[in-house]
Amino acid sequence: MATIHIDSRELRVANIFCVARNYVAHAAEMGSSIGPEPVVFLKPTSALLPHGAPIPLPGWSSDIHHEAELVVAIGRDGRNIDRASAMSYVAGYALGLDLTARDVQRVAKQNGQPWTLSKGYAGSATLTAFVPAEALPRPGEVSFRLEIDGETRQHAEVGQMAFDIAALIAWISERFGLTEGDLIYTGTPEGVGSIHSGQQLRLVLDDLIDETLRVA
Repeated sequence: MATIHIDSRELRVANIFCVARNYVAHAAEMGSSIGPEPVVFLKPTSALLPHGAPIPLPGWSSDIHHEAELVVAIGRDGRNIDRASAMSYVAGYALGLDLTARDVQRVAKQNGQPWTLSKGYAGSATLTAFVPAEALPRPGEVSFRLEIDGETRQHAEVGQMAFDIAALIAWISERFGLTEGDLIYTGTPEGVGSIHSGQQLRLVLDDLIDETLRVA
């Protein structure tokens, strides 16, 4: 059973929703664009990497990419949530990596097949520790970054998201419904690229989160 902790509260992870394109520059680097509604896919809970564990590189892929993202944890069930009340459903925030087997994804796209393997393999969803929602009262005003071996590879101002957190909560709750313990990976900025064995990946969110993960 996958669980997360936010202060003294333990939540069982129910669903992992991921936003495919939510920063204009990243959509452009992937040869795509952002439409009028979010593009959302799912990862299984088995994709979650235990907190602090080294990042695995599966033997069946030769091109695992990092995608650093702000992750939202949902604190209570909800359906058809409106924007005005959406933020009251947030229990906490973390940073995470939506790891992607880019070579496998590329072949799946070419063949018109689902991306499930490339996005949902075991260990493809990493998380830092969570901070409670009240520690981040204005999430649209913060920034985060990913460093690899001391070099910044990705940086994002959360306010630059095409669909902000309230919009994502409202949209997902209407289409799928939200459950206590759901996670929303809110999308990655430009700068995605390959990771390699032995690298150190540091995730930083202002002065609230600062964690380093090692690639196995």
